[in-house]
Amino acid sequence: MIENIKYKKKLLAMIVRKSFKKKKGVTFFTPDNLNLQCGYMNHKKNYLIKPHQHLLRKNKIFYTSEVLYIIKGKLRVDFYQNKKNYLFSRIINKNEILILISGSHGFKTLSNLEMLEIKQGPFNEKSDKIKFNSVAEKNINFRKLYSKF
Repeated sequence: MIENIKYKKKLLAMIVRKSFKKKKGVTFFTPDNLNLQCGYMNHKKNYLIKPHQHLLRKNKIFYTSEVLYIIKGKLRVDFYQNKKNYLFSRIINKNEILILISGSHGFKTLSNLEMLEIKQGPFNEKSDKIKFNSVAEKNINFRKLYSKF
């Protein structure tokens, strides 16, 4: 299953749950208009992906997208509007993928955690991020503001 996390019709993130399976072929989770592409491939033994080279091309990246793959543990992601107002939270479990697309976000580890992070680079801590205060724990909510595919 893939959950599209939206707020006011704007796509904030996508969660690829561990229950997602496709019998064969290539499935891209992200829409073609995003600056990041993330997909799933399932091929039989001896399937040949032809050798290829990616061509040099100039792209403008207006914001950083992130992909988190949870190897071990459990992560809470807190979603915020761009104006830093808390919206809601979701939990990402082992073997699940979080694709962060827009808005703001914060995290809390709910158990010992190992995860893989992928984003466009090079990343500069000083010029690519604005930090702000987290939502108070008493205000955390998990209301369902998402659609399932």
